[in-house]
Amino acid sequence: MSDNEQAEAAEDAEAEAEDAGTEEATEEVTEGIQDGDFVKIAYTIRTADDGQVIDTTDEEIAEDAEIDTEEYDFEPRTIAIGAGHIFGTVEDELIGAEVGEEGVIDIPAEEAFGEYDPEEVETVAADKIPEDDRYPGAQIQIDQRQGRLETIIGGRARVDFNHPLAGEDLEYEYEILEVIEDREEKAKGLLGMHLQEEPEVRIETETVEEENEEGELEEVEQESLYIEATPQMQMNQQWMFQKQQVAQDLMDRLDLDRVVIEEVIDGGGMGGMGGMMGGMGGMGGGEADLEEALEEADVDAEELVEEIDEE
Repeated sequence: MSDNEQAEAAEDAEAEAEDAGTEEATEEVTEGIQDGDFVKIAYTIRTADDGQVIDTTDEEIAEDAEIDTEEYDFEPRTIAIGAGHIFGTVEDELIGAEVGEEGVIDIPAEEAFGEYDPEEVETVAADKIPEDDRYPGAQIQIDQRQGRLETIIGGRARVDFNHPLAGEDLEYEYEILEVIEDREEKAKGLLGMHLQEEPEVRIETETVEEENEEGELEEVEQESLYIEATPQMQMNQQWMFQKQQVAQDLMDRLDLDRVVIEEVIDGGGMGGMGGMMGGMGGMGGGEADLEEALEEADVDAEELVEEIDEE
């Protein structure tokens, strides 16, 4: 074999090795959890310095950390990989992982809530702070900015606008429980991440008429996500101000045509009025029901008609 032939053979072998390596790398990337997958995960987040629990899905851990367990639901969360629901460092770690895997991920401060910035500590006029919040440690909001009141002397207040966990390295302990395939479960999970609650949902396929390119009406199928709006949702400020963005996120990630919000009013204090309105609004009994109602109210129907005519 000539030198040229040996060189060509070596180049061919090297090219084949590179191709094999590329294929192997591709296989590694495409195995396990991928960007866009919905994953149910149990986790606990602690500060790396002193182990303070700042978030968890485990009620026992929350109780041990003296977190109010009556205010929150402690159960595994459904997250969408790539949706920004969790720290980027954690998402990177979960890509390629398998159900059942668990571990602890170190998150440096700059990739968590940022480094502490002394310039974010500012002096403001005390009258910008409500009187009830004029004490050290109070969480306050000034000009759309959230901060913590450090000191207040006379007419001036010192406010720290850094995130309370700025400068803190974190530890993210996790266990991957399952990959969610059901789209209604995915929808509930997405809403849970946005609202901290999971309302009842359903996906329905409906036939509607749409105008085609020729201007003619034709029947097409579309999928709609129906969300039962709870009273808590309607009071949720994030939902009130970001309803459109949340709905668009749901449509994009779940390949839906539209989102329908259903307001449900349960029976209770207004039950009597609901019954009355239902009976009269439907006009099911006609004039007989109306005359009967007037008799019960001790009103002469003929006199009432005459009075109306006179007016």
